[in-house]
Amino acid sequence: MRIALFGGTFDPPHRGHLGAAILAAQAFHLDKVLFAPVGVQPLKEGRSTTPFAHRLAMVRLTCAVDTRFEPSMIDSPRPGGAPNYTVDTLAALRQQFPSATLFCLVGADSFLSLPHWKEPHRLLALAEWIVISRPGSPLNDLTTLKLTPEELRRVHCIETMQDDVSATGLRRRLAAGEDTSGLLPPAVATYIRRHGLYRAASGSITEYPAEAAGER
Repeated sequence: MRIALFGGTFDPPHRGHLGAAILAAQAFHLDKVLFAPVGVQPLKEGRSTTPFAHRLAMVRLTCAVDTRFEPSMIDSPRPGGAPNYTVDTLAALRQQFPSATLFCLVGADSFLSLPHWKEPHRLLALAEWIVISRPGSPLNDLTTLKLTPEELRRVHCIETMQDDVSATGLRRRLAAGEDTSGLLPPAVATYIRRHGLYRAASGSITEYPAEAAGER
């Protein structure tokens, strides 16, 4: 079995997330893509995000479009609000699927920050990496990561992603009541409207931090 972990805030899950997962599933013949909303990203501790239960619900709706996609709680909030580290998540997946070929699906901007993640060399030993290069986030040079030849062989790049949807910009558009047609799975758009997400009670914009790449 070939399984990819697709972690992130998913605040909210949008067309770009779906596009990346579809490209990866097709290119690498994946049996499963696990959409795993993260509880607490280490360098985003204390910052405001939509509650995990809402993000998980939106991920479930997103995954309904493709039988290869599954929502996962493997990166759910830790006891006491401890941060979620990708190395721990991949280790748990390896225990759960000992005979599977594991991949980790990430964007180029996040992957280029790999030296700041917890145990980066172990990350590359635990899984192969599918790196999506989006417009504005090219993956032209990996030399700054100082990877070994064996580690480089475990990094696979997809440079055909043309979608440049930004979760940060999308949240602002939702908060302002602007049209987001085509940017969200229809079921997710309905869920957001039904639950009044991305708006303060007063109707003013609820600010959320930008999707910064940090230690994972």
